[in-house]
Amino acid sequence: MEKNRTQTVMETAQWFIFLLASSVAMPIVIGAIYQMDFGEIAGLMQRTFFVVGIASLLQGLFGHRLPIMEGPAGIWISIFSVMAITGTQNGVSLEGSLQSLEMTMILTGVFLLLFGVFRVIEKILPVFTPLVTGTFFFLLTVQLSGTFLEGMLGLQQGAESIQGDQAILALITFFIVLGLSAFARGWLSSYAVLIGIIIGWISYLVVVGGTETNEDVSSFAIPEVFAFGPPTFDWSIVPIAFITAVILLSNVVASVVAASQSIYGKPTYKSEQMNKGTAFLGINHGLAGIFASVANVPLATSAGFISLTGQKMKMPFVYASVVLTVIAFFPPIVTLISGIPSPIANAALLATFVQLVGLAIRNVTVEPLDQRRGTMVGVSYLFGIGIMFLPSQVFSDMPSIIQNLASNGLLVGTGLIILLEQLWRPSLKVEK
Repeated sequence: MEKNRTQTVMETAQWFIFLLASSVAMPIVIGAIYQMDFGEIAGLMQRTFFVVGIASLLQGLFGHRLPIMEGPAGIWISIFSVMAITGTQNGVSLEGSLQSLEMTMILTGVFLLLFGVFRVIEKILPVFTPLVTGTFFFLLTVQLSGTFLEGMLGLQQGAESIQGDQAILALITFFIVLGLSAFARGWLSSYAVLIGIIIGWISYLVVVGGTETNEDVSSFAIPEVFAFGPPTFDWSIVPIAFITAVILLSNVVASVVAASQSIYGKPTYKSEQMNKGTAFLGINHGLAGIFASVANVPLATSAGFISLTGQKMKMPFVYASVVLTVIAFFPPIVTLISGIPSPIANAALLATFVQLVGLAIRNVTVEPLDQRRGTMVGVSYLFGIGIMFLPSQVFSDMPSIIQNLASNGLLVGTGLIILLEQLWRPSLKVEK
């Protein structure tokens, strides 16, 4: 009994660290884009932790009911960035753009809730074949691996050259996590992420030192509602919200497929599970808009975490979500734990992506890569990855809705593989 309790505590701690590490970077990125000061970024981080905890808890208990973290979505980072640029070009202040984003997240949530209630996702499930989900996973790892590697090398927060000491510590952390998960046995393997981050964090404090802040924070604070100001409605955000909601359906399917494959050894899910997951994704988007956070999606990287650590039980994930929600009410704790050095957090997250790459390759190669399938994959990868290397400015003359779609290599690549697979059917063989 004592052993089971200890195991649950340790697994909860590791899930908590994963939730934290996956959430801490986005508020800093958004804060930089919108020129926020330390206090505003701290508030955004508090609200992000709160919404991530609540969203993950709702999905785990009532939505798709799998241990999949709901985390800040890459697509929303793109939308935040584009709306900052287009707003400035149209004479809208950064505060005004943030107020429009609150409404955009709420509207997207309404569309997703309707999609779930009216079972829209059931009609498109056949589109998400192993080839499509494998392509999605692979492009996702390509898109985010660059961001994580930048963080590992100390290139974030204005640095223009590799920070040698930070990069070395990050690489050590990466190989500790990877080595323990691959070669260690028992608890050392199960808690590889937790052990790696603890060792990396302590080493970072010794070698580099901590960050001093002179800001006074209250000991208790309730996450602020509409912290960016009252949401503002404009008809131009309706198509953005609708198309974003449609695109996010692929996130739901891909994440549930990946997590179920990591837990059960094969994709195991029901249509009702997808419907509820979509509906609660809509509710979670509404919460993100109300609490002026960054909207969340089910993170497929959770499957990599599950495969890496072997943690397949749901309750530690639920407990970790509760802990993250509760600590959001205590700013001193938020400030303390958000002090995980960016290079260390990024190194641990990149290690979980190794398993996701393997999952992507297995899905793509479920059937032999003949000329038809190989060509479709090649076209999707070339255009999807190629767009990731284009500077965002090349799309600046396009309407904002086109910018959001065309500048996202993950969406373009996934859309291409879906389109090609539906249009290019395999030749039927005539039986003799």
